[in-house]
Amino acid sequence: MQNYSFNTQNVCAKNITFSLHEGKLHNVHFTGGCPGNLLAISKLLEGTDAQRAVDLLKGNPCGIKKTSCTDQLAIAVQKALEQ
Repeated sequence: MQNYSFNTQNVCAKNITFSLHEGKLHNVHFTGGCPGNLLAISKLLEGTDAQRAVDLLKGNPCGIKKTSCTDQLAIAVQKALEQ
């Protein structure tokens, strides 16, 4: 299992950590942000195909911001998949 850490930009969560194992997303954790929503998202994504998570979450805005915590997660996972 490969572990990753990603420092976010322009969102409330300051950091996202996650693991990838055989193309599946595990142990997603947001530092900061909206605790209830981000905990729920982490639980929903456990064991999800990483590319599917990117496809679902990439480009989601937060209010008037052009990005969101989930968009930042998608960016992080996509970068990890490209390694």
